[in-house]
Amino acid sequence: MKVKNIRDIDKFFEVVDSCVGKVELVTGEGDRLNLKSKLSQYVSLANVFSDGTIKEIEIIAHEKEDIEKLMKYMVQG
Repeated sequence: MKVKNIRDIDKFFEVVDSCVGKVELVTGEGDRLNLKSKLSQYVSLANVFSDGTIKEIEIIAHEKEDIEKLMKYMVQG
């Protein structure tokens, strides 16, 4: 799923951390990085945003409840 205009990075990571299954960031090269890893969070997303906002990323959540949780975050913030 494409996630756009993430303004509250900390809240986004809170939602990702609360997921029960694997949540991955898909890079421009097609690689998948585990977003539940703190190291991957900092390394991968440091390159994605420069002004405190993530314009657009593609993530994959493997559990239905995690997908619903992430969708709720995107709608409600």
